[in-house]
Amino acid sequence: MSEALKSLPVYVVDDDESIRDSLSFLLEEHGFNVTTYEDGPSFLNTADIKVAGCVVLDSRMPLMRGQQVHEYLIAEHSSLAVIYLTGHGDVPMAVEALQSGAVNFFQKPVKGNELAEAILVGLNASQSKAEKSLHEEAYRSLTQREKEILCLIIEGKRNQRIADELCIAVRTVEVHRASLQKKFSAKTVAELAYVYGLLN
Repeated sequence: MSEALKSLPVYVVDDDESIRDSLSFLLEEHGFNVTTYEDGPSFLNTADIKVAGCVVLDSRMPLMRGQQVHEYLIAEHSSLAVIYLTGHGDVPMAVEALQSGAVNFFQKPVKGNELAEAILVGLNASQSKAEKSLHEEAYRSLTQREKEILCLIIEGKRNQRIADELCIAVRTVEVHRASLQKKFSAKTVAELAYVYGLLN
């Protein structure tokens, strides 16, 4: 599980080159897929913020503070997990960061094992969030008829029963069922029910 998570992108955003280099080396030693950026704008202009991953943010940077980068990610509904790393942290700053949804808040220097563990937690949460976003997008794409059939499938009703209730052909139900499973990347009704449960 952790090996699959470690293939997800980890971004280090810090204006101090020596910090970027040391963190990159440290995290690559732990098996992470690391990319570094010297400021917020270059990170936001380059990285794919819609996919699962984790960003380790310096709090105080020129151009954009870490909090501003985090606010942008929230506004854009990014799936990325956020971890703060700062040399100038205080309790109110940490509380604010965590209340905004950050996974963790560390002061420099940070212990490698602690940071690696926090990143794994962040990647796991980010992957779940990204999957849920995809499912929500798929649900929004459903027609009204597909939504009706989905509800009846989740109730455990078979194709013939669904066809009778909706006064449509069994073949039509079969086509809709196949479409639903494709849209939600679900191979079975159990998987479809699991996805539906995530959405509610």
